[in-house]
Amino acid sequence: MPTSAPPRNRFERRRAETRQALVRAARQILAETGDTSASIQAIAERADVGFGSFYNHFESKTELFDAAVRDALEEFGQTFDEHLRDVDDPAELVAAGFRLSVRLSDSRPELMQVLRHRGLGYIHSDSGLAPRALRDLEAGIASGRFTVTDPIAAVTALGGSLLALVDLRFARPELDGDEAASNLAEMLLRMLGVPPEDARDVARRPLPDLD
Repeated sequence: MPTSAPPRNRFERRRAETRQALVRAARQILAETGDTSASIQAIAERADVGFGSFYNHFESKTELFDAAVRDALEEFGQTFDEHLRDVDDPAELVAAGFRLSVRLSDSRPELMQVLRHRGLGYIHSDSGLAPRALRDLEAGIASGRFTVTDPIAAVTALGGSLLALVDLRFARPELDGDEAASNLAEMLLRMLGVPPEDARDVARRPLPDLD
């Protein structure tokens, strides 16, 4: 039986809280504009921490904004883990990922705006949804569910399509997001080698409630 780590002391807790406040402020800035030109002073003020605290945690704004994007990516991936943990079919996991992303654009707009503005450079990140998608694609290829032979190329296609779908959701909010996501998921499943009728069915299976 593993032993629990000893509780952190007050200094360590406050240090972690300060770092998280800076990351949270950077995420807010990225969600609003996607722009990383904000000054360190402006970031510190938004985080409600002292200017000097910044350099106790990050060497540069680039490092902070990278941490903010990775924080959003990991939250994104953990959300999928939580809501799709009982799904075994790789095709259903792919389809559900697209459909849940549209719904997250409504329920967690800040998170999805970060990915919309900055996600392209992280399609092959070692955190977030990318490694999970690669795992599911490799499982689908190994089982014969998918007929594609290059999982890295498939991740590229899926990642780019997902970001385009999220952008569409924000750019055209009047569109039926669920229908757009299901249609795109169906097309991508067919690209992966899922038969047309099966792809259509899988892309429209009931989704778990995000609440």
